[in-house]
Amino acid sequence: MIRAEGIYKRFGDHEVLKGIDFVFEQGKTNLIIGKSGSGKTVLLKILVGLFKPESGHVWYGDTNLVTASKEELRKLRMQVGMLFQGSALFDSMTVEQNIKFPLDMFTKQTHKEKIDRVNYCLERVSLEGINKKFPSELSGGMQKRVGIARAIVLNPKYLLCDEPNSGLDPQTSITIDELISSLTKDHNITTVINTHDMNSVMEIGENICLLHQGHLAWKGNKDQVLNHSNEILHDFIFASPFLQKLIDNKK
Repeated sequence: MIRAEGIYKRFGDHEVLKGIDFVFEQGKTNLIIGKSGSGKTVLLKILVGLFKPESGHVWYGDTNLVTASKEELRKLRMQVGMLFQGSALFDSMTVEQNIKFPLDMFTKQTHKEKIDRVNYCLERVSLEGINKKFPSELSGGMQKRVGIARAIVLNPKYLLCDEPNSGLDPQTSITIDELISSLTKDHNITTVINTHDMNSVMEIGENICLLHQGHLAWKGNKDQVLNHSNEILHDFIFASPFLQKLIDNKK
């Protein structure tokens, strides 16, 4: 579980987050949604420790990320997997080397133990046998799956994903959603996903945080999305006729 308490963040005179309180639940896919400029990317960066809030706290279990010591942060980082928007693979490294990188940094495992773990993670994302390929030889969807394999190689308790479906076709996006959801359930991970993809919201949104102009505007789950009275959520969902048809078909 990750708990955000009173998160306030500003850049100069611009208030980006204005007191966000939300619990990201263990074993569930927790989604942060909102229009561009709502503050969702800043909130994710605070959750992962890239930004510090002016006030408020982020709790990973019993560890306060905001006030943690260097040693506490080091231990916490070993428990957190991160999937970046652009996959962020090292172009000069093979798939195997990319996935093994966190093991080289944080563990003292033998080479065989590392390769066994790499192969297991490749199996989990259905990419067996591509160890020696380079990122440039892979499609965008395959690169995302390699990014997921690297994110889970340390067997994390927490998985944070920044726009995992960005730049992907609809079918591949569904595959990535199903993969993240499956990993979350199988390993009881606290998964946090920053997204604007309404298909993700309706398919895997088990715990949803809607931000609007820096405020928490609504919280709920994918089933409650269909029966709500929140005008901000309504405007976000029905931004296009296609999305309205999607919701109508699910009723």
